[in-house]
Amino acid sequence: MSDFTPAATGTGVRARIQRGGAFLAGMIMPNLGAFIAWGLITALFIPNGWVNEIARNTGAIAKDTNIPFADQALTLVGPMIVWLLPILIGFTGGRLVHGNRGAVVGAVATIGVIVSPLALQLGATPPADASGLGPQFLGALIIGPVTGLLLKLWDRAIAGKLKAGFEMLVDNFSAGIIGGVMAMVGVFLLGPIVFAIADAFGAAVKALVAANLLPLVSIIIEPAKVLFLNNALNHGVLTPIGADQAAEAGKSIMFMLEANPGPGLGILTAMLLFGPRAIRATVPAAMVVHFLGGIHEIYFPYVLMKPILIIAAIAGGASGVLWFSIFKLGLVSPASPGSIFAWIVASPPSDLLLNMVGILISAAVAAVVGSVLLGFGRNEGAAMDLDEAKAQSVRNKNKKTAPAEA
Repeated sequence: MSDFTPAATGTGVRARIQRGGAFLAGMIMPNLGAFIAWGLITALFIPNGWVNEIARNTGAIAKDTNIPFADQALTLVGPMIVWLLPILIGFTGGRLVHGNRGAVVGAVATIGVIVSPLALQLGATPPADASGLGPQFLGALIIGPVTGLLLKLWDRAIAGKLKAGFEMLVDNFSAGIIGGVMAMVGVFLLGPIVFAIADAFGAAVKALVAANLLPLVSIIIEPAKVLFLNNALNHGVLTPIGADQAAEAGKSIMFMLEANPGPGLGILTAMLLFGPRAIRATVPAAMVVHFLGGIHEIYFPYVLMKPILIIAAIAGGASGVLWFSIFKLGLVSPASPGSIFAWIVASPPSDLLLNMVGILISAAVAAVVGSVLLGFGRNEGAAMDLDEAKAQSVRNKNKKTAPAEA
């Protein structure tokens, strides 16, 4: 995990939160390549993606049609986000706790959370594809390491107590039993809990919208996004409200609340300039996938790594919402995925320029606040200076105690 998430130091509450966030980020950061692959496929081949838009603009296909190849490639998107990415996260979480054995049971248990919505419907059969299912990243972040921990505790309890020749048999059956039991826990316990959390966030957003306190919605949306509840909020709460408003007024601000790429771009900018040096090299690719591809999930691990950055996300989101509210802006349809290109396509011509300004404001506010929260890199510099001082002290001590050369 330390290869991807620099370790936090100290023993206070902040340090414990930091370590917890770093552990969660450590389950995602090794899998960023898979997120990028999914993001690129999504951005390229969705109906309003790069491939279809270029083909329409050049006259290769009619305005209301898609390239058949793009539609075929698009079949990868659903299974990747519903099955592959959560399983990878659960696998990595189990591995962080208990190596390869923990990884296997973590992946098995994650399946239970994924199929929970359909498994709880009597008579429903989980489909081979992704239809009827949503991404269960939060559930994977929880059940993967927990299952790995249970297997680790079992292995410790029986260490040295088995007769020779029975080790492999017991190891295989214990992994199978614990993985299977935790998959059932995912179906009947953790799955419903995760859905209840999503419903609670959704109800809070609806209450703030009903009270005409739109900028405060960011206090709910931004933390929910980092917990990978962005799709549940956007498509389950905001899009239906926005569709009703757009049917009457021709546009809706609801389509802009979760899909704004500005806060994520600002946080990534702050991390690129002042974040831990060990991860700065990963940020440019994340910025491209986030801002151009619209895959916001790519910046969530950076916030988990430095949980205090959620304040920057809220500030950036709220400033954008305030701007959109003041000028009564909106989108004519959901910007999905939330890329700058999707915003351009979904913006009414009269609102396009101000919509772009709102994104820039969100990004600038998030970047400034994030830079302040990161101490403009001074905190890491101090830690590095301390490490260098300790190393120099050791070198000096060795020089003093070294035997004199003949």
